Amino acid sequence: MVRCMGPLQALILLLLASLASSSLAQSGYRAALTHVDSKGGFTKAELIRRAAHRNRLRATSGYSITSSSSDSSARLYSGQAEYLMELAIGTPPVAFIALADTGSDLTWTQCQPCKLCFPQDTPIYDTSASSSFSPVACSSATCLPIWSRNCSSSPVCRYRYAYGDGAYSTGILGTETITFGSSSTSSAAHGVAFGCGADNGGASYNSTGTVGLGRGTLSLVAQLGAGKFSYCLTDFFNSSLGSPFMFGSLADIAEGDAVLVQSTPLLQNPRIPSRYYVSLEGISLGDARLPIPNDTFALRADGTGGMIVDSGTIFTALDESAFRVVVHHVAAVLGQPVANASSLDSPCFPAPNGERQLPIMPDMVLHFAGGGDTRLDFTGGADMRLHRDNYMYFNEEDSSFCLSIEGTTSGSTSVLGNFQQQNIQMLFDMTVGQMSFRYTDCSKL
Repeated sequence: MVRCMGPLQALILLLLASLASSSLAQSGYRAALTHVDSKGGFTKAELIRRAAHRNRLRATSGYSITSSSSDSSARLYSGQAEYLMELAIGTPPVAFIALADTGSDLTWTQCQPCKLCFPQDTPIYDTSASSSFSPVACSSATCLPIWSRNCSSSPVCRYRYAYGDGAYSTGILGTETITFGSSSTSSAAHGVAFGCGADNGGASYNSTGTVGLGRGTLSLVAQLGAGKFSYCLTDFFNSSLGSPFMFGSLADIAEGDAVLVQSTPLLQNPRIPSRYYVSLEGISLGDARLPIPNDTFALRADGTGGMIVDSGTIFTALDESAFRVVVHHVAAVLGQPVANASSLDSPCFPAPNGERQLPIMPDMVLHFAGGGDTRLDFTGGADMRLHRDNYMYFNEEDSSFCLSIEGTTSGSTSVLGNFQQQNIQMLFDMTVGQMSFRYTDCSKL
């Protein structure tokens, strides 16, 4: 059954947060995000091409309904990540550069002794060198969310995670100290459950592991007792800029800016419980509402459809029928034909007369369901207004104007990607079951 978070569920989350270990009781934490390609010196065209390639690698299984079997070896997680979170792990702390994944829950890093590890630039974390490491027993409640646990074969909690892009990690579950921030302003969370990966493979994207930011109990968000997090992604093409990521009280959007905040309910999909689903009800281009049926993006009872918000996907992906409508109307405004009209890939339009600047375009507005923020008395809906640079880019390689929007096959899950989220502060508050957003210069947060 598809549903919004009810009062009872919100109360349970609050109780869980209050029962969190006192060692995790700090009210807020802050970390920095960097783009996976930030140190590569890539051109704008190369940044787009590399991100699009990563999307294609994940597309086949990233949003599919997963098996409900208790055999996790057959269970795929999205593996959607375009940003690295800079953390430290252990005592004394060693660098932990983790892929920030809002589509999975387990946080893990490569560990010594390593049976098979991918190359990393920093020393591999060694449990024997840390005074704060402790293994997790297979019989403990902490191990229950691990689908692959087999307590008859091992007293220690073992896990295997496989991702849609072919990456995987196998190892044991333990608890450790995770440190946030620089040495001068650091704060630590103790007793955080994580995966100690001795056998790891697939593309690492300059990481040493993954930080799980989904909605499950093993998620770092849940373990910190934070109940909410926010991030603010800086300009995609200025990848050297860091982006802030905040947990708990630090995630709050300032009260003084409340008039600028819009909110929409978070939906729950029992078939894919880690994902952050929202209800997209329509799209406008300028003042014109596009002819897209209201139920196009509905999350169906069988767990298919719907829309997720994902910082790990570059382009927004829309159900094919809606995608075709959007492309048609953008083409009409431009007065240009679509170069790849039959494809579901990001469509491009030839730039006239050697133009190398994007044309003046109306805003594209995503109309989300309202009723999220009662403090604002906002019941008419939440409108995310995307300026031209949040939905179009200039392709230097063939001098064309391109939409940073793709199509998905009819009935598939739609995605709000990170290109559209540039310079919009996104707040996910599970204690009240809503996503809020406001426009801001993310480089100044």
